[in-house]
Amino acid sequence: MRTTSCIFLFTTLAQVAQGFSSSHDNASIRSSTSATSATPAAVMDEAEAFSKSTFPIAPENLIARAKEVLGPEIGIGTQDGGECLANDFQFCAAVVGPIPKDEYLGALGTFKLEDSFEIQQNLFGFTVDPMQPNRVWFFDRQTAKHVNTFNGVEATGKQLEMPPQLYHVDFNDDGKVTEFGFYTVDRQQGNTGGLGGAFGYFYGVGKPLPIREAQPFKPSFRYRVLMGLGNLAKKLQKKKED
Repeated sequence: MRTTSCIFLFTTLAQVAQGFSSSHDNASIRSSTSATSATPAAVMDEAEAFSKSTFPIAPENLIARAKEVLGPEIGIGTQDGGECLANDFQFCAAVVGPIPKDEYLGALGTFKLEDSFEIQQNLFGFTVDPMQPNRVWFFDRQTAKHVNTFNGVEATGKQLEMPPQLYHVDFNDDGKVTEFGFYTVDRQQGNTGGLGGAFGYFYGVGKPLPIREAQPFKPSFRYRVLMGLGNLAKKLQKKKED
């Protein structure tokens, strides 16, 4: 605790010290943003990266395959008896997994979201990772209307809005799925407490699972103390400057 506090305070005080030159820095920022010769961000040469890839499925074909296994007839193994999944498949999300194939299929069989909600996936932004060319990344802005009983809660007609989520699907050389997972990328959006996946549905109908990982984010006591110390240091510095 003592070491962590020292590191945090050192960082905070260093940031406060930077404030002495803030006017100069702001002027520099204004100057650089108005200049037409500003250096752009370093962007990977994707074409070159893919040209060196030994993965046999071309990026455009891999994206097509990803959309296929995400479709209603396959549903990432939930509608085709797991046929699209490799034997070494695993599900791995932010706080869940890795879960092997049989356990994944069994877990999803215990509750069927589509029986209780009218779900719109709203997928977009499909791209192949140039540094891992067997992986497809994509986003969703999922919405769902509560139309039937779920977890003991009768239909409310409530429209759930999940936070934006980033997904990945990995494939082997035969086009079988080897890994699937997702992560919330903006917990401030939506009306499910910043929770995605199944956790968002349970929270959305007012029956969140009784585990910390299925609750909206709440800073730990230690984190709140450290943040308080940092804010205090900033106030003291501001008072000194005044």
